Amino acid sequence: MEPNKTKFLIVRFSSIGDIVFTTPLIRCLKEQYPGAEVHYVVKEKFAMVLANNPYIDQLHLLDGNLDELIARFKRERFDYVIDLHKTIRSYLLRFRLRRKVLSFRKLSVEKFLLTRLGIDLLPQNKHVIERILDTLKPLKVYNDGKPVDYFLSPEEEFDIRTLPDRFRNGYVAFVIGGQHFTKRLPYEKIRTICADLKLPVLLLGGPEDQPTAERLERELGEIVYNACGRLSFNTSVSALKQSTVVIAHDTGLLHIAGAFNKPVVSVWGATSPDKFGVWPYLNSDHYEARVKGLKCNPCSNFGTASCPKGHFKCMWEQDEAAIVRAVRRMMLTHSRPGTNR
Repeated sequence: MEPNKTKFLIVRFSSIGDIVFTTPLIRCLKEQYPGAEVHYVVKEKFAMVLANNPYIDQLHLLDGNLDELIARFKRERFDYVIDLHKTIRSYLLRFRLRRKVLSFRKLSVEKFLLTRLGIDLLPQNKHVIERILDTLKPLKVYNDGKPVDYFLSPEEEFDIRTLPDRFRNGYVAFVIGGQHFTKRLPYEKIRTICADLKLPVLLLGGPEDQPTAERLERELGEIVYNACGRLSFNTSVSALKQSTVVIAHDTGLLHIAGAFNKPVVSVWGATSPDKFGVWPYLNSDHYEARVKGLKCNPCSNFGTASCPKGHFKCMWEQDEAAIVRAVRRMMLTHSRPGTNR
């Protein structure tokens, strides 16, 4: 006899990395709670992150009209609202639905105290995914110890045969973008890394990264291949999936790499992986590129448009040679002759 259905609405409107962090919770809820019917609401522009997730029974899209969405949700008669965003909008949704609520502790006050006053009250050595999963403890649903999920449709797969021949035996996927200036390496650093690697490098990013990628193409020639702004987001994910090694700033693609257990070099500027619990989750081979010992770091939870101190040491003092060594070691360790992983 099929167990009675319990309807859950998970709320996380944005952004890519934060949504990816919720995927272990989706999986654990669906697999461990008998009869769970899982709904998820996300902003329309981020729908691609969850569009193919088999653990979600229904994906709802927020296009700006919250009233219309709430009216639809009232008809759904959810048993629980799981609020993983905790914004004014999610509080309003919870209040108007009047369902049982489980909510994630964002630790916004603690993050403010650290970035503004240097007072560190944040949990130590606990990944944000583990804190997100703590939300389900009242339901006796626990961490299954598996990585994040990311699912692609066959139509979204990247055809590596469109790349030059030199990419067929493995390549580095370099995610050169980042939403905020203080999360991105300066151009000169990116150029040096690409040039010194002496390996095929696929540049990934959005349309906003095209000028940087085009300049790299002009100056470095066939060392790099520019895919910035030329692929859909999920096709970029597929290209990353088929790479041998990933280099990325603190972006959504960095954390998506964990779904495929890619060897990854993560590059950190204004934000702090250990303080905020956002290091690559369960990647078996990971090198953290970070300038340690800066009293001003972290200066932001999300990144900013300029360095508050004016010196931008967290990126200008990055050791390009160490990044190159890490990538070359990973390429030797993980490459398979005659194939592309």
